Amino acid sequence: MSDDTDQSDTVDEREQYRREFAEEISLIWEMTGTSRMDGRVLGYLMIMDRPYISSADLAKALSASTGAVSMATRRLIDTNYIRRHSVPGDRSHYFKAEEDPWGSFLANERRYFDRHIRSIDTALRWLDPAEKDARVRLRNGRDYLEWVQDYHHKMLGDWEEHKRARDEREREADT
Repeated sequence: MSDDTDQSDTVDEREQYRREFAEEISLIWEMTGTSRMDGRVLGYLMIMDRPYISSADLAKALSASTGAVSMATRRLIDTNYIRRHSVPGDRSHYFKAEEDPWGSFLANERRYFDRHIRSIDTALRWLDPAEKDARVRLRNGRDYLEWVQDYHHKMLGDWEEHKRARDEREREADT
């Protein structure tokens, strides 16, 4: 792999835009309470011009420490936004964005809902019968999360159908 992300080299206009895009995504992620570094890594992986990139090259491109990149890539792998790519005979860590990180977002939220619902269910079991206000709040929270979780299943199916129809229209336009 060529090291076109070395900070001492002159950065071409396209590479500069990739870095700006990664920074813009990081600011959006920060607005949602997520790590800016996670957003920077995902943004760069989404727009980079290579099929995969090493963690060292990613750190250079983002002017970030290898530790920060390592933590971000672990979180992004865990949430299915990116995946590790292995290169036979090379011990470096390589990464690439999932083809559909936004669909992964919908699919991944299920884990959040399941965990949150379990926590609320546990709290409901610990409540005293006289704690009616707390019971109402917790039941509403659990039921809301279950409702949203069911809706996410529908949205994910709708999203897959939308992509299929879009791709079909593009294939028809190309013929």
